[in-house]
Amino acid sequence: MPAAQRVAGLARLFCGKSDGRTRLQRLYQDGSAKIRLPAVQGDPLEAVLINTAGGMTGGDRLGWTLEVGAEASASITTQACEKVYRAAADRAETNVGLRVGPGGRLAWLPQETIVFDRAAFARTLDVDLAEDAEALVLEATLFGRLAMGERTVRGSFHDRWRVRQGGVLVHAEDFRIGPDIAATLRRPAATGGALAVATLLLVSPQAESLLEPARAIIGEAGTGSWGGASFWSVGRSGKLLARLTAGDGYQLRKRLVPLVELLNGRAGLPKLWSL
Repeated sequence: MPAAQRVAGLARLFCGKSDGRTRLQRLYQDGSAKIRLPAVQGDPLEAVLINTAGGMTGGDRLGWTLEVGAEASASITTQACEKVYRAAADRAETNVGLRVGPGGRLAWLPQETIVFDRAAFARTLDVDLAEDAEALVLEATLFGRLAMGERTVRGSFHDRWRVRQGGVLVHAEDFRIGPDIAATLRRPAATGGALAVATLLLVSPQAESLLEPARAIIGEAGTGSWGGASFWSVGRSGKLLARLTAGDGYQLRKRLVPLVELLNGRAGLPKLWSL
């Protein structure tokens, strides 16, 4: 049998401050990885990531590198949810590198990753912030879609984050689940059977002041989702970490939308997001 064609995509974007606003300075695109820049009236610059392959499966590779210069600001999202399909062999991989210069701000706000049954996927997220830079980082994952009658029973999923500020590691985590995904999610110490999860990390001097408003959004009764938020001082800044779980993607978005709007300040929610 001939070898199946595999997805390979790599894109890089650099933006910087020029004439009082953030502007695109360099853009590189290769393979299935594309970046589009909607017209906006002011900061932040908005960028939309597109995987023209329409999804990923075993052996596929995507790489995104986004750099924000000094005093510049950017908001990054995706055109749609990324779908990770059943893998016949190997695993799909996505590698993300985010760099923010002095006084800059970056919001990494991709739409959800949908993991199908028997998928194999690994994602790495490396964030390098200047000492006074800020970042809002989100990753949300759906292990099946109840409305479509889909449920992820088996597979493998690995999410690795490393965040540095001023060269110092301020956040690290590795989330790994599989091969029996459904059984693991049913455990009370995991999600109690919930299929949708999200992690948001805000590194900013304003993080502590947003802790109680964030908890109010996460903790409202009868919402179909639950989670928590915490704050730590890191150097001259701070970090707010929030986690959400929900029975399905719709219930997750009902909490994600106001939470992102709160943590992203005046920039609010990416225009492509909707309930």
